Amino acid sequence: MALITAVPAKVRVYGEEKDMAEVNFLCVHRKLRSKRLAPVLIKEITRRVNHTGVFQAVYTAGVKLPGSVASCRYYHRTLEARKLVEIGFTRLAPRMTMARMQKLYKLPAEPNTKGLRPMTPEDVPAAHKLVVKYLEKFQLAVVFSEDEFAHWLLPRKGVVSSFVRMDADGVITDFCSYYHLHSSVLGNPKHNTLNAAYSFYNVAKTVSLTALMKDCLILAKNEGMDVFNALNLMENDNFLEELKFGMGDGNLQYYVYNWFCPTMQHNDVGLVLL
Repeated sequence: MALITAVPAKVRVYGEEKDMAEVNFLCVHRKLRSKRLAPVLIKEITRRVNHTGVFQAVYTAGVKLPGSVASCRYYHRTLEARKLVEIGFTRLAPRMTMARMQKLYKLPAEPNTKGLRPMTPEDVPAAHKLVVKYLEKFQLAVVFSEDEFAHWLLPRKGVVSSFVRMDADGVITDFCSYYHLHSSVLGNPKHNTLNAAYSFYNVAKTVSLTALMKDCLILAKNEGMDVFNALNLMENDNFLEELKFGMGDGNLQYYVYNWFCPTMQHNDVGLVLL
């Protein structure tokens, strides 16, 4: 009838690393949402986390609560225009036809970056170093161990997709990833599921971030995704407009529990909760 989950993580906030809990997936059955179950769940998971010696947590919410440290905006990139219009996810703009919309969002059949391939277990040590080093530039970021990196980012069909590029010397220079989050489509005669990809962690060293993310869009479309979503955190502002992402209508607020720190800009955030 109700659920809350949390996983342990090492998180860096303004240069200080702390063991925290990443709290996610708070949900209550719709018939019980007026029964004050959410505070009970939060109090209980706080108690259990405290018993492990951890007293801080990081979480996100779509609503503005006291103590928000950052606010990020979702952006959406159409991959399958006809389907998104048919299910009501988006609509045709005035004087826009379906044929013109499909042409506007058309992507090449194959990625342009040579050597971009799915990450394998053998790539984990080098890819881990690349991503962890990149995340050092942000004020709020996860600090992955190598095992955690492998757990969260090794490709799993229908869960997460990760790709690396290796140079001629065998050094991994670029990395991109997205996770899969599908939604049920109710009351539509043609479609049952919306297949969505969400930008995860991306590092571009030998190509521009825009070029790398364009390839990521192509790979996601080839996997059957209908829409590609991204927050305007990290350096994502660099590619959102050029790659025809549209601004969403909601913000995602970031919170750090039991840890006082100044608020930060959206591009200071280097943490994505899956």
